[in-house]
Amino acid sequence: MVVTAENIRDKLLKELEAVHVDIEDTSPNRCAASFKALIVSSHFEGKPLLQRHRLVNGLLAEELKEIHAFEQKTLTPEQWEKQKAQ
Repeated sequence: MVVTAENIRDKLLKELEAVHVDIEDTSPNRCAASFKALIVSSHFEGKPLLQRHRLVNGLLAEELKEIHAFEQKTLTPEQWEKQKAQ
């Protein structure tokens, strides 16, 4: 399976009903497939950071088998709006 930023983005948008997903392919800077993700979803509300990351990792379990590094930032829509305002 070839994992692309678009594959990851589409899956997260669908599965998390995300309002915003930004996936950056950072592979050219590394020795293997790596991605940096910003994910905004109401599914993260009331969940601590570790639960949010576990949720994302669970959804991407098959893709993560092929990825060397996956950095993620998970925000609720409210947190996203506050961050954009800064």
